Amino acid sequence: MWQDFLTALCLVLVLEGILPFLVPERWQRMMSGIGDLSPRQVRLAALASMVLGTLCLYLVRQVA
Repeated sequence: MWQDFLTALCLVLVLEGILPFLVPERWQRMMSGIGDLSPRQVRLAALASMVLGTLCLYLVRQVA
């Protein structure tokens, strides 16, 4: 289980680094725009991301 967790963590780091590497200026503008959102909007976006990620993980695990 720890190996799966660490693998997932490594993949998150790789995926998080793609946009700043490919388009750093756009990424910086996007990040500064997040500061304009209310905490409620940030929480809702984070919740949507977690739910979507959980559903995708469930589907991937069911197919495999």
